[in-house]
Order: sequence, then C-alpha cells, then structure tokens
Amino acid sequence: MSSRHARMVERVERRATYTTLSAIFLAIFGAFTLRLRREREDLQLQPLDLVQLGFATYRLGRLTAYDKVAETYRAPFTETIQDQTGAGKTVVPEGMGVQRALGELVSCPICAGTWIAAALVYGLNLAPRPTRTFLAVMSSVGVAELLNAATEFMQWTGQAERKEAGS
Repeated sequence: MSSRHARMVERVERRATYTTLSAIFLAIFGAFTLRLRREREDLQLQPLDLVQLGFATYRLGRLTAYDKVAETYRAPFTETIQDQTGAGKTVVPEGMGVQRALGELVSCPICAGTWIAAALVYGLNLAPRPTRTFLAVMSSVGVAELLNAATEFMQWTGQAERKEAGS
C-alpha cells in the first residue's frame, strides 16, 4: 500500500472515529434531555454549581490529559515525550486512525473536559448528593491548582526581575 493511500485510509478511519464519538456524545445528551422532558424536570443549576463545575472540569481535564494517575488509561492511545521547550514532558497522541483519535481526546484537557463536564451535569441530576461531594473536592483542587500556578508565576517572575536588576 502506498504511503499516500495509507494516509488517506488513516484520515478516513480517524474521521469515522470523530463522527462516532460525536454521535455517542449527542446520543447520551439526547437521552438525558428526553429523560428530563419525560419527568417534567428542569435542570436547575445555581451560580455556585457552575463555578464548581468549571473548576472541577478544569482539574479533571488536566488529570485525564497529564497526571501520572491517569497514565494507565491513556497508555494505549498516547505517549509521554520531552516537551519542545525542554521544560518537562508532555502527552501526545500516538498511532493512527482510531488509536490516534482517542489519543487526541484523552491528551487534550479541554476535549476530555467536555465529556467530563457533561458527566458531572448528568450526575448532578441523576445522583446529586455524591456528585456534589465529588464536585466540592475536585473544584477545591482546581482552585488550589490555579492558585499554585499563579504563585509559581509570580515567584519565577520576581526571581527573573531581581536577577535582571542585579540583586
């Protein structure tokens, strides 16, 4: 098989995987929406729910894409390589077709976060108590992660400024 033909087959397979993933996401969303409609319920999200959903999704998306604890689940679809900047390591999709498409999903915190946010919203409706507890924990860790990143940024910036000033 020529390399051009192989690339075309890989592209078709990857697009079919994207389409399948989108269809699964939309089918679950549709089923959830129909359930709400049948039971004549409204999804009543309060402002604090949205804040917690945002921070928890941020944390869980990063956990899925980068943290060692999720490496076992990412391993069939991704590899961890040295970052181009030399600052550390990064997770990238590997393989072709289905493997690569799934690798792109789990190595992208925003992509994985979309699925995570949907699951959390469904959880708030279907099992509110455990989901709220989980949200409280994960959103707290999300806030802590952002505060840690801000602190490190200020520390590194301050050190660079002092070095530049000669003190």
